Amino acid sequence: MFRRYGRQMAALLWCGFLATAASAAQLNLPRGQDVIVSPAVGQGLCVSNLFQSNMVLQRDKPIAIWGWADPGEKVTVTLAGQQATATAAADRSWKVTLAPMPVQTRPLTLTVQGKDKTLTLDNILVGDVWVLGGQSNMEFPIAKVENGELEIVSANFPNIRLLTIPAQQGPELHKGFPRIYQWSAWLNRHFRRGDWDVCSPTTVREMSAIGYVFARRLYMATQVPIGVIDTARGGTTVETWTPASVLRKIDAAPVQEMLAAWDQRVATWDPKADLAQRIQGYRDRLAQMKKAGRPVPANMKEPTDLRPGPATDMNRPGNCFAGMIAPLAGLSVKGVLFHQGFNNCFNGSRGAAMYYAVFPKMIAAWRAAFNDADLPFGILSLCTAGDAQTPDNFLACMNDAGPYIREAQYKTFLDLFRAGDKNIGFASCYDLRRRWYHPQLKIPAGERLARWALATQYGMNRQLQWQPPMLKQMKVDKGRLLLYMDQTVRPVDDGRPIMGFAVAGQDGRFEPANAVPLVIGRDDRGRPKQDDTVLVLSSPLVPQPTQFRYAWARSPMGNLQGGRDIPLPIQRIDDWGIGHLYEAYTGKKPKSPGELNRAENNALNEALQAADLQRRLEEAQALLQENKAKLRPQGRP
Repeated sequence: MFRRYGRQMAALLWCGFLATAASAAQLNLPRGQDVIVSPAVGQGLCVSNLFQSNMVLQRDKPIAIWGWADPGEKVTVTLAGQQATATAAADRSWKVTLAPMPVQTRPLTLTVQGKDKTLTLDNILVGDVWVLGGQSNMEFPIAKVENGELEIVSANFPNIRLLTIPAQQGPELHKGFPRIYQWSAWLNRHFRRGDWDVCSPTTVREMSAIGYVFARRLYMATQVPIGVIDTARGGTTVETWTPASVLRKIDAAPVQEMLAAWDQRVATWDPKADLAQRIQGYRDRLAQMKKAGRPVPANMKEPTDLRPGPATDMNRPGNCFAGMIAPLAGLSVKGVLFHQGFNNCFNGSRGAAMYYAVFPKMIAAWRAAFNDADLPFGILSLCTAGDAQTPDNFLACMNDAGPYIREAQYKTFLDLFRAGDKNIGFASCYDLRRRWYHPQLKIPAGERLARWALATQYGMNRQLQWQPPMLKQMKVDKGRLLLYMDQTVRPVDDGRPIMGFAVAGQDGRFEPANAVPLVIGRDDRGRPKQDDTVLVLSSPLVPQPTQFRYAWARSPMGNLQGGRDIPLPIQRIDDWGIGHLYEAYTGKKPKSPGELNRAENNALNEALQAADLQRRLEEAQALLQENKAKLRPQGRP
């Protein structure tokens, strides 16, 4: 086990860290054996695990370095001719701040001198550090994506450095994070988290695909050293990434109801009753196995542990911030990329309202954690999942909470952007569709965020367009809707029909819309001239449209782009929730306007499927009628 990473492990132990054994389940690691953990806070003189050999420090900002020592111990930090001294406090903590430094591509050495011990960190670069946040689609490794192996074999970038933060449990603000080494006999490979690595085909495999591709593009364009810190954690919600203290101050009913529900779960948790239930389940299973004559596995034991329950649940509000962002707080970084949303898609449009109330506060909290109120923050909207929207299931696909979450992300971006936030970014990825909820088209997603960063943070705005098309206004005009965009929009395959729009009247019943550019005259040969910044929406089934939606599905039909490869984000003009859709298509009022129960959801699905089928039948009959003459055999009446 030590052969491959022996030097790193030896160095770890040499620095005086306490190596401890822990189970893979406790550490949220793949099944295996031989786990070695260095603690978040070491004994004696030590630095936070953020600061290691091979790391990148942020350029042009104050450089904070911190760690622990004996109370009262004098600690001196030296880097590139700078020196700063601190005295360890009663809780052993110390911190120094060095003056900002420009880009350094020549490896530097940082030393930390205590009363009788010196720590030496080498091969350090100064460049830009980007933090990755979100859930599993951000965490998804480059080894598992389409064309990932090509990226891996060409990942020879010694000036790109990679760090993945281990997941930690609980609501308390963690001071640091552990460094973890594990050999998995099941997968026959090593897993490491918590270590800065030089980017190479060997080290990049488990790195976030989006994060690596983003870093590669930035480095290739700028030659500035890039550090990537991945804090993403699969299956998490927006509220767990927001400090609990911030959530408590949000005056929005959906947020307060969510907090009250979690408080109730934590308060009523009975660990002894839970253990008794698990013991009974074990004994019942054991009896069934013996009755069936099946052997009992050697590792099947009667449970004896008292579990902490919902208090340490990774999705308890604030918990992931406490465990994975708090240990980084105070670090100077260049910016953040955030890709999340799937696990907030289970509470209908009311859950989306909660998301919209929380998300801007989360962004502000992260900016505060990294001591920069204007920190660049790039949003990659919710990815696709499930069946693609087609003319056959067009309405049925609109009954999904996913579009409401995607809209909340886009509206948050618009609110900040229109308020003058020059460092907020946004990119859609709904066109990078696969049926699996981990669509493996991650390389284009990372490149879209890189385009935003290069244009806004690296002075390449003349060469690169990143801003998505935005709706300026809508007009109702003689049975049609006119949408005025701030830039030219065209379908992906220029010349194909524009797809993905739906229109509705005051009855709230949507139908797919015909969408074409506005004709503004004819040229000297009599051909129509069109304005590609104005779209005309209409439907023969909606004689008086007043509302529209675009790309309103988890995996929508939308095919409009601005510039090149910049999808038009999800759009709508109405403010109807899922309950309104239920009422429009079933004629009944839901028990809760913001979300549907199972029976109501099933009824709405059936009504939408019936409406889709009815429309397709009418379209088929019209097509037959239109081509009836062509279908008659010659010589017959």
